[in-house]
Amino acid sequence: MASENETNVASTPEATAAQAESREGVTPQGSPQEGNGGVPGPYALGEGITRADRIAPYERKTGDPIYRPLRIFTRDPATSLLAGAIALVNLPYEPLKPGPEGALFRVEGPGPPQDLDDPALLISNGATPSMSDGQFRKQMVYAVCTSVYGSFRAALGRYVAWGFDQPGAGALKLTIRPEAFEGENAFYEKRNGTLSFGFYKGDKGKTRGNNLPGGTFYTSLSHDVVAHEVTHALLDGLRSNFTIPTGPDVPAFHEALADLVAFFQRFSYAGVVRAAIREAGPNLAKSAILTNIAEQFGQTVLGTGALRTITEMGRHGEDLRQYGEDAEPHALGSVLTAAVFDAFNTIFRRKTEPLLSLATGGTGILPHGQMPADLQDLLAKAASKLASQFLSILIRSIDYCPPVDIRFGDFLRAMITADHDLVPDDPYAYREALIDAFRRRSIFPIRVPNLSEDALLWRPTRMQIEPIPGLNFASLRFRGDPQNAAGGKELLRQARCLADVICRPEYAAEFGLVSPGRAAQMGVQAGLPCIQSIRSSRRIGPDGQVAFDLVAEVTQRQTALHRGRPMQFLGGATAIIGPKGEMRYVISKSVTSESRMLSQKAYLDSDAGNALWETTRAGLRPRPEMLRLLHE
Repeated sequence: MASENETNVASTPEATAAQAESREGVTPQGSPQEGNGGVPGPYALGEGITRADRIAPYERKTGDPIYRPLRIFTRDPATSLLAGAIALVNLPYEPLKPGPEGALFRVEGPGPPQDLDDPALLISNGATPSMSDGQFRKQMVYAVCTSVYGSFRAALGRYVAWGFDQPGAGALKLTIRPEAFEGENAFYEKRNGTLSFGFYKGDKGKTRGNNLPGGTFYTSLSHDVVAHEVTHALLDGLRSNFTIPTGPDVPAFHEALADLVAFFQRFSYAGVVRAAIREAGPNLAKSAILTNIAEQFGQTVLGTGALRTITEMGRHGEDLRQYGEDAEPHALGSVLTAAVFDAFNTIFRRKTEPLLSLATGGTGILPHGQMPADLQDLLAKAASKLASQFLSILIRSIDYCPPVDIRFGDFLRAMITADHDLVPDDPYAYREALIDAFRRRSIFPIRVPNLSEDALLWRPTRMQIEPIPGLNFASLRFRGDPQNAAGGKELLRQARCLADVICRPEYAAEFGLVSPGRAAQMGVQAGLPCIQSIRSSRRIGPDGQVAFDLVAEVTQRQTALHRGRPMQFLGGATAIIGPKGEMRYVISKSVTSESRMLSQKAYLDSDAGNALWETTRAGLRPRPEMLRLLHE
């Protein structure tokens, strides 16, 4: 049973031709092959496989400028200039149509489209940052989204494909609407590939800070809000099933990662970091400039200092908030953000101890008064470099996450494995700091014997699986660069090579799948395994070594009953395949797991789950647009 986003391989013209050539071994649906004869069972190919061929990033040509410098608000319009309110960001150059519209983003809004190739704007680094200029709002969203996308590309070693489809055969572009509606909200919509930002009148009685009571405010001018929303879109492109709320951690993870990306992205603005060091000294946790998220929004809507903070404490102020105290997505997500920040701050203190020791004659205690300017500069540079490293770890770890039902403990294992993979030597104990920060908040992975680094690393399959010749990098075809597959046909070929192995009945359980024969024995109603995506990855470690991998997702759906109605239950695996076609890691969630099934049913019966699922004539299903609901 293929979902609406899956294609039954045996029924497509491409698959029929492939079978005629006796290359694929794919069996028509309804005629499964069982046993250990080396013949794969039937499978499906998801539409997401070829989405990578529908993005067309601009490739720099000889004579092109290297950068397009544009000015942005680093936090929001209410931030003081002395706190680094405005920054000049150097974006990778691409020719732009009026909008602006580039290869990946299309900005739409009221008034004439902004032409950033206009000579007057080119010479002035774009429009002047202004709260009242609609043209600048278009520039702001384009610049921040492009910058965040660049961070994802650098960490993953490839361009990120979007998680949505659009009519026609042209390139997929994320549409950004900086003045989409009147309301205190902003959201990503998967169904049409759109980021929509609202504008609103501030509450006269609640407005705080450097804001006009009752004034008009735009969420598209908040750096944090824009970075948060485009992160939702990018995560959807990397793990499309993370918009299915199978448990409390799934929506909370989306919110937490989006906040963390916005937070660490802020460290790329030198003026902001120097202002934070002046404010808080070497203890970054004391800096509201850094730790507050969406400050203007919180001041004008909630009457608080910020919408959220990275360093939230427990309910009684003195204790750390613990995992499981509150299933509301933002509250639960704050536990994850606080854990990551705790590890970041720990490593920052370790790395800057020698600087403080030299500056204080070995005492480590700074005298009262203004910190020396040179020390401020050194600490700011150290913080920015470390933030860039943590941001890369976070983003790179998404490739090491399971394809469905993400748990915070899974993400800890993903971070430990991703970092160990690229940086085996860890003299400052980054991974130890992460493990300790998660432990202190009661975030524990399941099915591990202990919390040692070695125990948390993902593993290959338990059964011996020979390298897949068709996925050896010598057999892969690229378009100029290993981050770009040669085209949709090449991606489909790679997906079939993978499916021919992992869909064999004897290997199914290793990848969280169930074969037709085993499903019949268990009385399980399962659909076809579906290859959701297969992507190349190129990463460069700190000592200059280059690591190449393929990252693939396979999923399978089981139809179960809950409250007497059908309910979809997902399983599958992420496979990380080395350059010789070997299975390096398999991160699986079994489609027949009874414990996960019980957890999903309990979540659907909870207040948090009931808000994100609905009962229809066809059964229980996630409410459309989970991410929009979270922000409402």
